[in-house]
Amino acid sequence: MRKQLQTSEQGLSAHEAAVRLAKYGPNVLPEAGRASYLVIFLEQFKSPLIYLLLGASVIVFAVGEPVDSAIIVALLLFNAAVGTVQEGRAQNTLLALKKFVETTATVLREGKEIEVVDRAVVPGDLVVLEEGEKVPADARIVMARNLQIDEASLTGESGAVHKTDRPLAAKNAPLAEQKNMVFKGTHIVSGSGLAVVVAVGLETAIGKIAKKIATIDSEIPLKTDIRRLSRVVIASVLLLSTALFVYGIVVGHTAKEMFVTVVSLSVSLVPEGLPIVMTLVLATGVWRMSGRNALVKRLQAVEALGQASVIAVDKTGTVTKNELVVQKIWVADELFTVSGVGYEPTGNVSLGKGVVDAERHPALKYVLKAAALCAHARLFFSKEKGQWRIAGDPTEAALLVAAQKVGLHKEALVQENPLVAEIPFDNKCKYHATVHNIAGTPQLTIIGAPEVTLQHSTAIWQNDSSRPLSAKKRKELEEVFVHMSEEGLRVVALAVRAKVPSDVTHESIQKLTFVGFFGLKDALRPEVHGALARARSAGVRVVMITGDHAVTARAIARDAGIYRSGERVLTGADIDALADTELPNHLGLVSVFARVTPEHKLRIIRAYKERGEVVAMTGDGVNDAPSLVAADLGVAMGGIGTEVAKEAADMVLLDDNFGSIVSAIEEGRSIYQTMKKVILYLFSTGVGEALTITVALIAGLPLPVLAVQIIWLNFVTDGFLDVSLAMEPKEKNLLSSRFGGRKRMMIDGLSIRRMILMATPMMAGTLVLFSHFVTAGDMAKALTVSLTTLAVFQWFNVWNCRSETESVFRMNPLNNPFLLGATAVIISLQVAAVYTPFLQSILHTVPLGFFEWMMIIPVAFSVVVVEEARKFLHRRSLNPAF
Repeated sequence: MRKQLQTSEQGLSAHEAAVRLAKYGPNVLPEAGRASYLVIFLEQFKSPLIYLLLGASVIVFAVGEPVDSAIIVALLLFNAAVGTVQEGRAQNTLLALKKFVETTATVLREGKEIEVVDRAVVPGDLVVLEEGEKVPADARIVMARNLQIDEASLTGESGAVHKTDRPLAAKNAPLAEQKNMVFKGTHIVSGSGLAVVVAVGLETAIGKIAKKIATIDSEIPLKTDIRRLSRVVIASVLLLSTALFVYGIVVGHTAKEMFVTVVSLSVSLVPEGLPIVMTLVLATGVWRMSGRNALVKRLQAVEALGQASVIAVDKTGTVTKNELVVQKIWVADELFTVSGVGYEPTGNVSLGKGVVDAERHPALKYVLKAAALCAHARLFFSKEKGQWRIAGDPTEAALLVAAQKVGLHKEALVQENPLVAEIPFDNKCKYHATVHNIAGTPQLTIIGAPEVTLQHSTAIWQNDSSRPLSAKKRKELEEVFVHMSEEGLRVVALAVRAKVPSDVTHESIQKLTFVGFFGLKDALRPEVHGALARARSAGVRVVMITGDHAVTARAIARDAGIYRSGERVLTGADIDALADTELPNHLGLVSVFARVTPEHKLRIIRAYKERGEVVAMTGDGVNDAPSLVAADLGVAMGGIGTEVAKEAADMVLLDDNFGSIVSAIEEGRSIYQTMKKVILYLFSTGVGEALTITVALIAGLPLPVLAVQIIWLNFVTDGFLDVSLAMEPKEKNLLSSRFGGRKRMMIDGLSIRRMILMATPMMAGTLVLFSHFVTAGDMAKALTVSLTTLAVFQWFNVWNCRSETESVFRMNPLNNPFLLGATAVIISLQVAAVYTPFLQSILHTVPLGFFEWMMIIPVAFSVVVVEEARKFLHRRSLNPAF
């Protein structure tokens, strides 16, 4: 390897390092630059609906209404400003999460150890690996002393990986099995070593993942909904306008008259207030989510989570805490259970249903004392983090925690029983051994793989002494090991040998006395059970993705409540055997994906999307980043998450609380329902205005509303009412049924039926009153009456839109004080429009008498009567016994 990279035991020279730095470039990953506020502001205009409204403002300006045109532009600018402030704030918060201190590496150059910044490490450099450091680049190990690396952020597998300098037997081994390699961004848990750098920057394993992210395209569902909605609106406006224009010319109207009519029709159908209301609704949801420590990087992301039908959770760091904990101890034919969470050394040891005192169970105390002495780890309380932390091997640290729970502290034990010799863990031998001077006698203790420990054991510890290990008893021990493994436990065994020489070697590992098994498990996050139950009640399917073996993955998923009887576990090998077109058909009963790579995760996400699901993906590691981008919504952990994962995600959970995801689902559903209400209100009034104009033209009546009056209705009347409707409180039971899916539409069949039922009385009532006053020969009053009638229809209709099923008379109006206030304001404004000279001159209105108001109000109330009848029939269809 040194020859291939043209380096030596002395390392590179300073000159050669500079040459290679120029050739290969700095050892950094390209980072998404911070977008300026101007760029974020301009991004707010990238929407077909915005383009449509800008076009409408141009048309309105062209027909001589510059004030109305300016109002449209001003509202669009305000909408963009709100989005810019929120997204800019999210960007700043994310930047604050980053570690600004540039890390350094120790390398050998010209025979001397020097410290260089990571970006200056080049291929061929000899990197010195020390406990607690971060690996600066991908490198081949040339010397290792009990070297253990935490690769969970890269591979997804918890627990330290023991490294070696031996060549691999298999070529093209998966990354997780490359025991003679260290990878950029991983952490050195214990030991030391020397490695020659083989790849830097984008050529590292983490760099290749970063390159892959750039090629993945994903779009939040709301953008798709807006694009569809915009296309429908544009098509409807063009089709109807063209048809009416041609019809008007045919029946004898002038082109100028028809142009004014078509412009009025177009303005009525375009929901000018929708973009700002959507932005305000989303920003309000984001603000509420921030109170739950969830940072939403893009406004539209929280609505997408509300539509999620599948949550694909990464096991390590999301379902589990990435903290191994001893849960079971088998010793002297008894199986003890250990309670407690993570590395905190508090908890109880119980046998059956009762808590036990280790002093009354000598075998239990003996095995824990031996484990604490042998463990190559350190447990300490971090004041900075406010929690218990470990240094060294996570598996052996978990044994230390278990020992401390019964009052056995390593420091005190080592003082009484000093260390004499040690054999570091070796991946080939699969054990770690120490010799301690116990009561003046050297005693060997090994912690290792159960099969290896049993193989070297000829006796068993029973009744406080060593007894011969019979074939029958050996078989029983093997069955205990299998049973513990099937429960999803990582099992290690402990054995001892008394009176060994102080210069212990691998040859000394024989004629051991088997003492016991420890069953360890990566602790579940405490909020997982409750969050999964809430997700399931909401009709959201939760599946777990992990790099663990299938048996272990199934057991963990079963404990978490993800895997249930009758469901399937799909492995990476199973996925490889399926074509992209076949994979979606095999996901129906799958709740666990095991032994998967980042490539598999991508295929899984895409397969779910192909099935029509809206997919949210959670993760914290580098290996999760591509699937976080590919998912409809990527959710990263803010505390334990890597910077790559946070960059790729749409939302970051600052407190790593998985339960916040389900709260976000509820928030997203509330936002979705609120936007449906606003869209229903805006389009029902828009369609009512359009129908009024269309039917009037066909019936040979004059234009019942002028373009400036439509602007008044859409911007003033609607402008107050739609914003206040957006403040509607959250509905109950949002998490009680299935909600999401890729085929779900903002405007569904029920919404269309409601729009038609609301628009029809608006059109009929307005035209009846308009034609009455036209016949009386008072055109000014006729226009004023039609404008006011449409306005009053909107006052009543906004209250209709508060619920799909509940009667407006049974809903407490005080639950939305904003709507009450807005209704009072727009009543006052409409009165001003009719009676003040200034607004009369703009809107072409004249004063109305008491008689006209008494005609308008009952006619406009008809929209409530029609909708109440529909709600009654709808409730009966849902509950025939109603």
